[in-house]
Amino acid sequence: MERTLHIPSETVMLTATLHEPEQQNGRTVAKYPLVVICHGFIGSRVGVNRLFVKAARELAAHGFGVLRFDYGGCGESDGDYGAGGLDVLLKQTRDVLDYAAALERVDQERIILLGHSLGGAVSALTASQDRRIHSMVLWAAVAQPFEDIVRIVGEKEYQEALSLGSTDHNGYLLSGRYFQSLNGAQPLRHVKQFEGDVLILHGNRDDVIAVDAMFHYERELHLRRRGTCEKEVIVGGDHTFSSADSYSKLIGSTVSWLGRLWEEKTVAV
Repeated sequence: MERTLHIPSETVMLTATLHEPEQQNGRTVAKYPLVVICHGFIGSRVGVNRLFVKAARELAAHGFGVLRFDYGGCGESDGDYGAGGLDVLLKQTRDVLDYAAALERVDQERIILLGHSLGGAVSALTASQDRRIHSMVLWAAVAQPFEDIVRIVGEKEYQEALSLGSTDHNGYLLSGRYFQSLNGAQPLRHVKQFEGDVLILHGNRDDVIAVDAMFHYERELHLRRRGTCEKEVIVGGDHTFSSADSYSKLIGSTVSWLGRLWEEKTVAV
């Protein structure tokens, strides 16, 4: 079952879609694990080529609840995406988690963050501080927010934001504050504070965020005392895993890892 939600965050309403899992063996699941999807830079909860819609439905078919949402100023949410800084994205993510954790059928011991691109960096920063996150999946995650986003928008637009206060990037007015907040973000350093299990997936044909980012995350995560980390290069995958084959590998590996993870935890208990 899918339904649209509106989640308050400061002065804006964030639009979200909740996918509740299909019945298992003809029975409605009393409590289900929940995957919260964080989209990337000027993205939406739909995703390029419906990436997040397809992934949410696939995960729901395997017993997972999924909550995918639009950050403020993106998709159908209120607000202006580029007016605030990274702190706004982090606050909105926490507010969505507050809402999700209060849902009656959500198993609070099985909340997973799934972040794509800049949403991966936001997920890593959020998980490093929020004990409610028990595992995390990173798809083509940004490792250096400032360098990566400035490269994507271009040096000219970045300088314009600094000198004029904002710049128009594909219709989004990105403020100087937005870029300044990215400059202070260090997900690679903070992700080491997350003690849960992590899966990292990245396409070898990603020309937006180089596959090297995956190995940077892996290196830092292996320095932890707790929590496992697995990685996989999705052969043929671009930044949004747009081909049918790369998407199939992406979602297959994600579903398989999550399934094994919770089976192992159930056995351990």
